[in-house]
Amino acid sequence: MDGIATQHQKHMATALALAEESLQAGGGPFGAVIVKNNRVIGRGNNRVTLDNDPTAHAEMVAIRRACRAMNDFQLADCIIYVNCEPCPMCLAALYWAGVTAIFFAADRNDAAAIGFADNLIYQELARSPTERRIPMHQLMRTEALHGFRLWDELEDKIPY
Repeated sequence: MDGIATQHQKHMATALALAEESLQAGGGPFGAVIVKNNRVIGRGNNRVTLDNDPTAHAEMVAIRRACRAMNDFQLADCIIYVNCEPCPMCLAALYWAGVTAIFFAADRNDAAAIGFADNLIYQELARSPTERRIPMHQLMRTEALHGFRLWDELEDKIPY
């Protein structure tokens, strides 16, 4: 096995260990590690039930910690290792953060088999807003566009 594959396996093993640590602490079975230049810059365990925070997925915790460590909202040239394919929320956050690659072990079907809604949410996102389980209603679009115009006209904005 080459050195690159060994490094990927080492970081994935850390994510797997974090998932088990999360279980021992009373959290969900998920762990994540963010790496830049083969150096860990952020780790996360699932803290949803521990913090009463539905956004405290392992990836989100790792993203927050990595961004603080880098003092940046972008994680350019970073790789994340997670013990399970990211849910739609985490996948979107990883896109927003600009990671270079995502390595995962179990997939969304494995998560669904033990009661997690990842697959359901992926399916819901593919539907039009009016066909989703949670009713969605557009309201005051014209008024909202005013703020968008203000943003668009800003000369010193930081794009993201």
